[in-house]
Amino acid sequence: MGQWSRHAPIAVMPETPVPADCVFLARQLSKVYGTGPTAVHALRGVDLCIVQGELVVLLGASGSGKSTLLNILGGLDSASSGTAQWFEHGQGHELTGASDAELTRYRREHVGFVFQFYNLIPSLTARENVALVTDMARHPMPPQEALALVGLAHRLDHFVAQLSGGEQQRVAIARAIAKRPQVLLCDEPTGALDCATGIVVLQAIEKVNRELGTTTVVITHNAPIASMADRVMRMADGRIAGIERNPHKVAAATLHW
Repeated sequence: MGQWSRHAPIAVMPETPVPADCVFLARQLSKVYGTGPTAVHALRGVDLCIVQGELVVLLGASGSGKSTLLNILGGLDSASSGTAQWFEHGQGHELTGASDAELTRYRREHVGFVFQFYNLIPSLTARENVALVTDMARHPMPPQEALALVGLAHRLDHFVAQLSGGEQQRVAIARAIAKRPQVLLCDEPTGALDCATGIVVLQAIEKVNRELGTTTVVITHNAPIASMADRVMRMADGRIAGIERNPHKVAAATLHW
């Protein structure tokens, strides 16, 4: 996917060897919007490593920096300072300083996004919405297979208006995973849903992570959702305030809020 600048991990974090299964590495990552006294410091020196196959929840209040961090890792936004890398087969690729063309290829080939609002095309069926992605992917999953994975095999040819909110979000998940991305980045995927519907959506995300091994990051302000994660990174004021591993993570089906 084009020529990326590659750096040995030791050049990024000399005091800590990078795990062989690292997918994302950030070092002193900062983001400032604006200048002078009105500048907004969205991220303040974030360090993190996310490894292959884990499900991570970024938990924090609105304005804590969660979405900014996710957008930089997903190649949708740029950092003001610090470094961010993604790794493939042990090779580090710079996100900070990458060209627009490199970031476009990265997003297209390696990242699946799920947002709070579904961004489906109303005039297309569920199958056709997913096919929009598979038509430009290198090794896509058939749309019907992706939809079956999220429990919508029976809704393939229904239009968006014929689907509930939870079903629409699961179509969005199917669309995100149909290109077989290395990572799935979910920004408040249950934010527009009630508890029961949100749990169904989280079960779909959980299944993708478990069955496909897709490294998954979910950002939320909803504390109970953290119980389904392998690790929880708590964010506050643009910083990671704490990282906890769930010794006994719970199934999404058992959550309640």
